[in-house]
Amino acid sequence: MKLNRYALLLISLLGASAAMAQATVVEVFKSPYCGCCGKWVEHLRQSGFEVKAHDVEDVPAVRQKLGMPDRLGSCHTAKIGGYVVEGHVPAADIQRLLKEKPKALGLSVPSMPPGSPGMESSKPMPYQTLLVQSDGSTRVFAQH
Repeated sequence: MKLNRYALLLISLLGASAAMAQATVVEVFKSPYCGCCGKWVEHLRQSGFEVKAHDVEDVPAVRQKLGMPDRLGSCHTAKIGGYVVEGHVPAADIQRLLKEKPKALGLSVPSMPPGSPGMESSKPMPYQTLLVQSDGSTRVFAQH
């Protein structure tokens, strides 16, 4: 089978994304009692990330320590590549963050929207991934 140059470029880009994901460890802080947190961790692993998950009793305290505003909180928080990632953020958004390297605290998908990674649902709802600045201000990073 002969591949055209666009197919080869796509294969190359996909390989680079997977390599980038594997090169950066995601450190996740989650409740030991929350099933959707484990599903999000599995989503990251299936997307090529190496994940170190830590069960903690007080996720909001970890969130506060990392500087993520409570109003943007969810059920788990993570650190990756110098950024904080809060909630059910899709792996593709994290890969884009690591590629673009914006000056920011990190990303957040506040609350637990049905249809987000780890919160799969027969009735998904539209949601946004927010880019969070160090002062707590946000802008839309991605629409889902």
